[in-house]
Amino acid sequence: MLLISWNVNGIRAALTKGMADFVSNTNPDILCLQETKAREEQVDLPLEFAGYHRFWNSAQKPGYSGTAIFTKTPPISVDYGIRHEHHDSEGRVITAEYEDFSLVTVYTPNSQDFLRRLDYRMQWDVDFLRYLKELEQEKNKPVIFCGDLNVSHQEIDLARPKENRKNAGFSDQERQGFSNMLDAGFTDTFRHLHPETTEAYSWWSYRAGARERNIGWRLDYFLLSESLKSRIVDAGIMPQILGSDHCPVTLTLAPST
Repeated sequence: MLLISWNVNGIRAALTKGMADFVSNTNPDILCLQETKAREEQVDLPLEFAGYHRFWNSAQKPGYSGTAIFTKTPPISVDYGIRHEHHDSEGRVITAEYEDFSLVTVYTPNSQDFLRRLDYRMQWDVDFLRYLKELEQEKNKPVIFCGDLNVSHQEIDLARPKENRKNAGFSDQERQGFSNMLDAGFTDTFRHLHPETTEAYSWWSYRAGARERNIGWRLDYFLLSESLKSRIVDAGIMPQILGSDHCPVTLTLAPST
């Protein structure tokens, strides 16, 4: 089973930059998108998406945030948000329940310049982790969650850690929030398989030729519950795929036994 997560920075723009060919060539079983910036009725999907069940969660604010899941297998159930009114107006989370796991796609709030939204972001981290653990218990099955988490966890996860120590995405508080997820029993699938790999990034600024020089950050992840670790076949990053300032990340799972 191939799962792909991609912050497309506007699905309508991404569709003009080769996204349909990407879907056709990779043929994922599940495709999770973040920052769709559109409602479902605003998007004219090409034939490459015809075989997918589609689920959208759009922000109340037009052209902002938003997530989507495209899945070949119909989920048992689908939920939107994290059951928290304070957080659920920006279309940041979709949960799809399958036979042997629950899948959550998430677009985590950015702390913004000068960390002006850091307090809100840290409350989000607490509430989102609580939601994940409640989901494990309620459904009595493991959880996979993926998306743009807007944090680089370790110094190895960005090109210039010293210069960005107190910037959004690499503050001590945000990094601790990610550590709390690991401490709660979730595994960073890419680092699980590639603990020492350097220069592996999923986001680059549009400025100063950052992508061409690979001056980037790893902000996009697949994490999963402990009981699914044995099913990890591969976890990758696809920097060659253009169309957004983020690139897709992947998770390949072996069938359940």
